[in-house]
Amino acid sequence: MRLSPFRFEENTFWLLDQRKLPFEEAWVPCRSAAEAAQGIREMVVRGAPAIGVTAAFGMVLAHLSGENPAEADRLLRQSRPTAVNLFYALGRMKPHWGDLEASLREARAIWAEVEETEQAISRHGARVLKGQVLTHCNTGPLATGGYGTALGAIVEGYRQGRVQHVWVDETRPYLQGARLTAYELQKAGVPATLITDNMAAYLMGKGQVDVVILGTDRMAINGDFANKIGTYSLAVLCHYHGIPFYPALPLSSVDPTLKSGQDIPIEERSALEVTHLHGVPIAPEGFPAAHPAFDVTPHHLITGIVTEKGVLYPPFDEALSAALGIEP
Repeated sequence: MRLSPFRFEENTFWLLDQRKLPFEEAWVPCRSAAEAAQGIREMVVRGAPAIGVTAAFGMVLAHLSGENPAEADRLLRQSRPTAVNLFYALGRMKPHWGDLEASLREARAIWAEVEETEQAISRHGARVLKGQVLTHCNTGPLATGGYGTALGAIVEGYRQGRVQHVWVDETRPYLQGARLTAYELQKAGVPATLITDNMAAYLMGKGQVDVVILGTDRMAINGDFANKIGTYSLAVLCHYHGIPFYPALPLSSVDPTLKSGQDIPIEERSALEVTHLHGVPIAPEGFPAAHPAFDVTPHHLITGIVTEKGVLYPPFDEALSAALGIEP
């Protein structure tokens, strides 16, 4: 799948405007770190790996636009708080503040590493998939560096004949599944059906879901992880029905400083994204709404963790520490 959420040319980092997909393919130019941060904050680009690459190039744009690197770094760090890839990328860019050539080289290296990692995740993830697969939110090339994590594994599994059909959660309230995952699977030629989030239990009860695989925005060292709101519900349903449940992620999405998911900050987004769909109200005017953008799934509900180094199994603290090369 060679869709890409961004491109860099003529000193401009172009973002494919994911707010307008699947109805319009429009590109937004970013010529400063402030504009890159705005693109992340306003969901022009989203998905943990894609946010990380965008942040790295945001620091390149800071050099090109003459912005103070410390201020540029601050703006980018404040754009979205949950995905650890953003902070990982900015940490790698910091030693190159003041050196445009080195910054550009490091940003391109981060992008290339993301692509290589995603290909490995796709290969390893395909091996645990079978039959009818359910996925939540968007983990394809538009959310990553151009290949995909969980959705990359699904596409690879289909190519290998392991996956026959995909159930795509619409992913309320932002509809990443309906707008983006469905769009990517259609382009990849993978048989899929869109469902509302609250249909998953019905399908599982009917024996029509064989495995669930989805993405991760931040994982604690014990395996607890934050992902798009609704993920925790699917994990509980899989546990009840005896269905394998796999988060897929690059190891850069693991935050070894966090002992458990209780320490993961959860982004609260605008209530308007719940009470409105593309600007059209679906609730009484002025009615309050909650909008936590992510939830945390405890590690005991996970079958295995798909990474670029293979599929990790319990005990997850030991497996993740070994994969990261750190002491448990």
